[in-house]
Amino acid sequence: MKLKQFLILCFLMILSLKNFATHIVGGEIYYDNLGGNNYRITLKVYRDCFNGVPPLDNPGCVFIFNSAGTFIDSIEMQLPPTIILPTTINNPCFTPPTNICVEEGIYQSIINLPPIPGGYNLTYQRCCRNGTILNLILPGDVGSTYMAHIPDNSIAPGNSSPRFTNFPPIFLCAGIPLFFDHSATDPDGDSLYYELCDPYTGLDPTCPSLGAAGAAAGCPGIGSPPPFAFVPWQAPYNATYPLSSSPALAVNSVTGLMTGTPNMLGQWVVGVCVSEYRNGVLIDVNKRDFQFNVVTCPGLPVASIPLQTTFCFGYNVNFTQASVNAFTYHWDFGDPTTTLDTSNVINPSWTYADSGTYQVMLIINPGTMCADTQTNVFYIYPLLDPVFSPPPGECIYENSFDFTGGGAYVGNGTFAWNFGSNATPSTSNGLNQTNIIYNSVGTFPVTFTISENGCTETYTANVEVFPKPIADYTLASPIACDLQPVSFVNNSTILPLTYSWTFGDGGTSNVMNPSYLYPGIGTYNTSLIVSTPFGCKDTFALPSPVSVLTSPTAGINATPTDTSIFYPDVTVFDLSFGATDCDIYWGDGASSTNCDTMHSYAAPGTYTIMQVVTNANGCRDTAFIEVVIRPEFLFWIPNAFTPNGNGLNDVFKPKLIGVHDYSFLIFDRWGEKIFETNNEEVGWNGYFKGRLCTNDVFVYKINFRDDVDNLDYQYIGRVTLVR
Repeated sequence: MKLKQFLILCFLMILSLKNFATHIVGGEIYYDNLGGNNYRITLKVYRDCFNGVPPLDNPGCVFIFNSAGTFIDSIEMQLPPTIILPTTINNPCFTPPTNICVEEGIYQSIINLPPIPGGYNLTYQRCCRNGTILNLILPGDVGSTYMAHIPDNSIAPGNSSPRFTNFPPIFLCAGIPLFFDHSATDPDGDSLYYELCDPYTGLDPTCPSLGAAGAAAGCPGIGSPPPFAFVPWQAPYNATYPLSSSPALAVNSVTGLMTGTPNMLGQWVVGVCVSEYRNGVLIDVNKRDFQFNVVTCPGLPVASIPLQTTFCFGYNVNFTQASVNAFTYHWDFGDPTTTLDTSNVINPSWTYADSGTYQVMLIINPGTMCADTQTNVFYIYPLLDPVFSPPPGECIYENSFDFTGGGAYVGNGTFAWNFGSNATPSTSNGLNQTNIIYNSVGTFPVTFTISENGCTETYTANVEVFPKPIADYTLASPIACDLQPVSFVNNSTILPLTYSWTFGDGGTSNVMNPSYLYPGIGTYNTSLIVSTPFGCKDTFALPSPVSVLTSPTAGINATPTDTSIFYPDVTVFDLSFGATDCDIYWGDGASSTNCDTMHSYAAPGTYTIMQVVTNANGCRDTAFIEVVIRPEFLFWIPNAFTPNGNGLNDVFKPKLIGVHDYSFLIFDRWGEKIFETNNEEVGWNGYFKGRLCTNDVFVYKINFRDDVDNLDYQYIGRVTLVR
């Protein structure tokens, strides 16, 4: 094809080529001799279809140069339907990630190339690689070049180039050894030699493409001929150590087997060359590069049944597993009595028919390359389930406990009781035990243990020993008098309690501190029984009986019992008998030891007079009478006073009885207030501002309310001051 035709046919690529063909992940070019100087050219290009833009070139342009680097022709190859490569990985037990996609485009075209001295070089160049590649410097600016050499007929007439058989796995598991067949085939049967090699660099973002698109973007329309530069390695990586791996990545020179164990996550560019020899002469080298994605993968699948740690748990077993990288499961419980003793659930359960030793097998990922198997021995014994019902609590002074052992399975198991150090006996080896006595109060754990078939199980429950209450009481007063209640003071310890009192005359009570009125003079034997909520009891009786003595009889009379505050004197008369002492309490805070006497009340009101009489036994009696002092009010005021200091008529004030809310004011003839008070006992002494006033007439103003009807009163008058 002529250059002019090439430029026209490639011109339609202009719009798409304005975008960089980023994320090229590998490729190669090879040819087949079809005879008659016709060659089928095959170009394979791989791109990251998860992140890459734009799509693969359509058409893809391959340039042809002679051995001197002179441009001969170009091939425009249409892109047939592409495929998305399966996301292969070097660990069949791991599902590869989904965030990387590789698209394969295979271009093919037939061209006639007559023999020329030195042969032909076929080249394809593009930009650019993934910017996240770790082993290249500025990987996003590094492109790719793929080249094939058609040798001179004098060296290898009718030659077809070698081509790689398999595309490497897209993903490698970090820490997992790689074994990949990187071999190639050669249609001519030539000898092949494999090695790691330097990939060629290609175009960069400033000129991402050649041909028509490149020319439109200001780039050359024709690519440069070989030789080509190698990719810029990021230290410490190079062609023979292209990625972090231990052991290092290597290719067997004879078989093409690629091995190594990558140990660092990331994206890595790797170049592999297959050299073609005929009769010891090098004919051609197919240099292919590709991108490895090293990812974290789980380890190898390992089936794991935890060792049995508990025994004698009965015939029903709940199995667990701790397998690694398991996706499916198959259990065989080793029960010879049935063929149904299998399960495909993660953590199954199985009920055995009898005791015994059983081989339990777990297969993970059965039927796959990731399968693994483990077998463990399980010892199945009847369930040891010791249990007993703790006897009800008892009181310390009469405790004696009986214990009966039992459980879901008791069997014939050296049984062991431990009642604690406060019990007698403290231990026992029988199934049942009686008459266990505790020497102190408290809550005590009791353990019952069964041992059989090498298994030991223990059950613990508590028994309670309750304290004994102490009954005790006294009399509130050492003297008990007839006609007066006798008060009993409870001093019993431990609460709460219930009480049962007997008073010696048939009377009873259940209150805590009772008061009891005896029917007559005499002696009475008393007692108290106290009980706790747990039934523990104690009894107490006073050492001496209660002696009920004779009481005096109080009696009182008063006159008058209804009088005015103007006549507040009340006289009382003693009407008691059998008394040796008598006291009167007047109800206004005053008292008297004479029961035939008189008292004057200072304020109106209703008063209860109490008489208290005492006899020689110390017994008392009281009598009461009520008197009423009715309120009255009185107002009187003089019309002159002589404040001359002779002690007579020196102070001017009114006489008031039975009033409240009182105020008293004095004004001079000009209306100026010269005196004021609210105290009924305070009067005006004739002074104003520290000086005695002159002879004159002054005005007074008096306000108050009366105590009888609570009415308001106001008096305004004149008083003459005479010096």
